[in-house]
Parts: sequence; structure tokens; C-alpha cells
Amino acid sequence: MWDQLIEELPRFFGYYNLIFFAKALGATFALSAIGCIVGFSLGFVLAAVRLSTRPAARPLRVAVTIFTELFRRIPFLVTLMLVFFIFQGMHADLSMFAVALISVCLIATAFIAEIVRSGLESVHRNQWDAAITLNFSYLQTLRLVIVPQAWKIILPPVFGFFVLFIKDTALASQIGVVELAFAGKTMNNKGFSATLVYGTVLALYFMLSYPLARFGKYLERKLAPTRNR
Repeated sequence: MWDQLIEELPRFFGYYNLIFFAKALGATFALSAIGCIVGFSLGFVLAAVRLSTRPAARPLRVAVTIFTELFRRIPFLVTLMLVFFIFQGMHADLSMFAVALISVCLIATAFIAEIVRSGLESVHRNQWDAAITLNFSYLQTLRLVIVPQAWKIILPPVFGFFVLFIKDTALASQIGVVELAFAGKTMNNKGFSATLVYGTVLALYFMLSYPLARFGKYLERKLAPTRNR
């Protein structure tokens, strides 16, 4: 086995194979990064809408609740196929990467909206009442009172979701997106050892997820107040 791996190494790490893996890594990184950024941004907005108590916002709250509950309960692969066939039915000329990107943004937004909502609701109701007493607007209450206290609850599960989310983007290979899982399958089909191929894919996934996990720890220490304070 080891003799075979050593023999394959020069061919496996040839120039064109490295370019192929680099493009696949770039696609995985783009799907993950854009999905995380869009999901975090829109998730915060949806959570804020869902917690609003204004009567005029009731239709929006209902729509946000349906969206969040629906996409949190549909498997990622089903969402991917659903988006794919919807755009096919609309005769929209979208690339497979764009279809996968829309799917990951929908999933990330739904999950992060629920994480943020739970974090915001974890702040004691007295804090909300105190902000109302001081005549703060809803947005001022969130920005100045609630969110700074909710970071310690929001950040750990959000970054835990991000790390899992990077691995979930592998399902984009099911519609032909050339990302790391697709690259691994292609290289294995070319006759390279599965140990060598998927060991490389594993290392590349780790290279993407580990810095993100460390960054989450850094933000938690930087933004979240000390729990024992």
C-alpha cells in the first residue's frame, strides 16, 4: 500500500492536478464564505423582525417564521434540488454554482436567524423594559442594550454552524459543482488511491475550517463579556 502511494505521489501532485484542486478549493471557499456572510447578515435581520412587537410587522413576522421553520427542516440536498428545478422550470440561465450559492444562502439564513433569535431572547426581559423606559427605539434597544449582552450566547453556535456548513457544501457536487468532494471523486475515478485522494481532501477541508473555528474563539473573547463578571 505504502509503495503504491509513494509511486503515485509525483503524478498526483502534478501541475494540472494541483490547478484542479485549487479551483475546487476556491469554489468550496466561495460557497462557504458567501453563504456564511449572507446568512449571518440576513439572519440577524430576520431575527430582529421576528422579535418585533409592532402590530404592523405581524405579516412580516409570520413570513419570517414560515421561512425559518421551513428551511431548517428541509435537508440541504432537497433544498438544492428544489432550487435547481425551480430555476429550470423558470428557464433561468443560471450556472450550477449560482444555484448552489442560492441554496446555501437560504439554508444559512434560516439556521442563523434561529440562533440569533434564541440569543437575543436569552437577555432578561428587564433589559428590554429598561430600554423602553429610556425611550429607546427598537433598533437602539437592539444595538445598545440587547446585542452586546447576547454575543456570548450567539457566537459559539454560529461559528459551530459555520464549521459544519463548510462540510455541507460538499452536497453541491450532486448537481455538478466542481468543489472539493467533486474533485476527490474525479481523482479517485482516474485511478488514484482513495487514501491519497481523500486524505488530501480531508486536509483541505481542515485548512478551511480550522482558521474559522479559531477566529470564532477570538471574536468570542473580544466581543462577549466575561461570563463570570
